[in-house]
Amino acid sequence: MKQTLFKLLNTYGGTGREDDIREVIAEMARPCCDEMRVDAMGNLICVRRGAGEGTKRIMVSAHMDHIGFVVLDADKHGFLRVHNAGGISKRASINRHVVFANGVNGVVSNETENFSADDGKMSSLFIDIGAKDREDALSMVSLGDVAVYAPDAFEMANGMVAAPAMDNRVGCAVALEAMKALGECKNEIAFVFSVQEELGLRGARTAAYAVDPQIGLALDVTLSGDTPKGAKIAVKAGQGPCIKVRDSSVVSSPRVVAGLEKAAARAGVCVQREVLLSGGTDAGAIQTTREGVLAGAISVACRYVHSACETVSLADCEGAAKVLAEFLRDPGM
Repeated sequence: MKQTLFKLLNTYGGTGREDDIREVIAEMARPCCDEMRVDAMGNLICVRRGAGEGTKRIMVSAHMDHIGFVVLDADKHGFLRVHNAGGISKRASINRHVVFANGVNGVVSNETENFSADDGKMSSLFIDIGAKDREDALSMVSLGDVAVYAPDAFEMANGMVAAPAMDNRVGCAVALEAMKALGECKNEIAFVFSVQEELGLRGARTAAYAVDPQIGLALDVTLSGDTPKGAKIAVKAGQGPCIKVRDSSVVSSPRVVAGLEKAAARAGVCVQREVLLSGGTDAGAIQTTREGVLAGAISVACRYVHSACETVSLADCEGAAKVLAEFLRDPGM
């Protein structure tokens, strides 16, 4: 798991600019699937064919994209004016190292006059790439390019790891590890590595329409409620993967929740129930496709979500992959 996760964490994949991370995932997934395609949106869809009676079509979706900063313009001094692409926090971004898809490095900083880190306005932020003037800046990057927090994955004590893009390279790593561990499975599984989740679950919506699943699962991170005076949620990093009950995008099917909990028991993995009052995952898009889909999600508790140091437990990631593989073999419905 660690090797898979770190390889994904060190690959560029800004939201709406997922080409690099898609190529890396495709290379890793190719030996484990029967069919692979990229749709018009840029989703990577990897299919494991089922066999036998009672075959179910299950879609598993993990988004590849990473929050970032989209370039709007450059001023006469060469500083890039930017806007958020996804749920960027100004406070978490000030004086952070960022990188573009072409390898250009920069520093996100802010105007100091009348500045507030909490007003939600991005107009006071800029990226310094060392340019001499506007022409120099736009010779290195183009309008519409997306910068992300620069890769910086590192290990901590007790199996904790931190990095930018943990949301949602964790979900991608869980899917890849489950693909490798799945073995014989009578069900047809479409592993979708989706695009533009951070911009409104866009990739999963079109992929779900194409796959037309009977059951849908999202793989993602969720808030962790174990930091001092932090989020009020009964979820702790290192205490096992989470079975989502609801968030602002989805009320999980009780049948899927029960099936996941039974799969966890068979796999010998302790799990936590997740009730999140905000945020959303690809499960919300899958559930409402066509005439509706039985949907839910497996989450991994993450401290400091949408920052440059998102922190998770490797043991939780490994447990999530075990639960997923067991559920795909027998969803219990």
